[in-house]
Amino acid sequence: MKIAAVRGFRDILPEESALWQVLESHARTSFAAYGFSEIIVPVLEKTELFARAIGETTDIVEKEMYTFIDRDESSLTLRPEGTASVIRAYIEHSLNHKEPVSKLFYIGPMFRRERPQKGRYRQFHQIGAEILGRDDPLIDAELLLMLNDLFQALQLDVSVDVNSLGCSECRPRFRESLRAFGESKLAQLCENCHNRLHRNPLRILDCKEPGCRQATVDAPVITDFLCDLCRQHFAKVQGYLQQENIAITVNPRLVRGLDYYCRTSFEIIAHGLGSQNAVCGGGRYDGLVEQLGGPAVPGIGFAIGVERLVMLLQAQERYLSNAPDVFIAPLGEAAEGRAFSLARRMRQEGYRVELEGGGRGLKAQMRRADKLNARHVLILGENELNAGKGTVRDMQTKTDRPMAVDLTLPAPAMINVIRNVND
Repeated sequence: MKIAAVRGFRDILPEESALWQVLESHARTSFAAYGFSEIIVPVLEKTELFARAIGETTDIVEKEMYTFIDRDESSLTLRPEGTASVIRAYIEHSLNHKEPVSKLFYIGPMFRRERPQKGRYRQFHQIGAEILGRDDPLIDAELLLMLNDLFQALQLDVSVDVNSLGCSECRPRFRESLRAFGESKLAQLCENCHNRLHRNPLRILDCKEPGCRQATVDAPVITDFLCDLCRQHFAKVQGYLQQENIAITVNPRLVRGLDYYCRTSFEIIAHGLGSQNAVCGGGRYDGLVEQLGGPAVPGIGFAIGVERLVMLLQAQERYLSNAPDVFIAPLGEAAEGRAFSLARRMRQEGYRVELEGGGRGLKAQMRRADKLNARHVLILGENELNAGKGTVRDMQTKTDRPMAVDLTLPAPAMINVIRNVND
């Protein structure tokens, strides 16, 4: 009997994992340009960390976390998000004493026991970044600018929604106004929104139920309640982005799912994913570090959903090719040994080379090269090698042309000859 993967967990096969590497490579390049350093945190943390950071009454903590009792009777949890772990490490290692501002990014799996659906799994992956130590609008805009640079590099069609969630001075008035509004619409709201009214009334604004969306069309908006400082902060964030011609949409319904967010919040929407189209979300969380036992340090960050972003990359033909730089097809045992040495030298220079065994016929090797989408095949027969020559086949034009095979040539020169044989 076959053993299948656990529901909500899946294997990422080589064809897809190549796209993950593309995404991670672009992310590392963009983050480095803005001065970020990578932090690698454990996947397992004390349950208390997430209960304090996310909120004991949230759906994540109450229903979705993978939590168990360890042998020493301590409660441990597979991390459901990355921010809390990064801040725990920031506090534990006193990073604020080393640098006044910490710019950190992470890449890795998260775990939530949600209902699996397209682009969302119980083990999912995030690329996230956090800035700890600055609360000015310039750094908020810079973080969004970095994300814009990343999505531009990936050539993805996205839009950016932004909002301000206010602060501890102005948000309580908005919460009470929204709660009162929700109570007046109670009959039209779903059961989940009934609970949200008492726990976090802001969440009724991002409910996906059609009835709830219709009922909250005329709900109060946070921008009408912002204090002067929050209003000025939000205006400056928008101004910096507009200065750089970054298209943004102010979305007063935009809220974040976790309780610790304040002021600047944002979401990046990808076109082409249907209803589950949010590929990145984040915002400011100025009180969270102190809430977790650290210094009164402001922070802002985001998390990118890797699975959903990879779905977009899969639709782009330019990312689908994982073809070798050259396919070497030796014919016969003597040619096999010479081809073996040539392939090694090319690989040592960083070229991707596929090498077949000399016992296979030419037709079989050509079928294999075609399946791998190889553009150029270097055919090495024993008689040709003895004469110091080989044959390059262009698999796109299906044409052959003899070329001199000099095994003393440096690998880059050999690759150039192979690639330019039809010029």
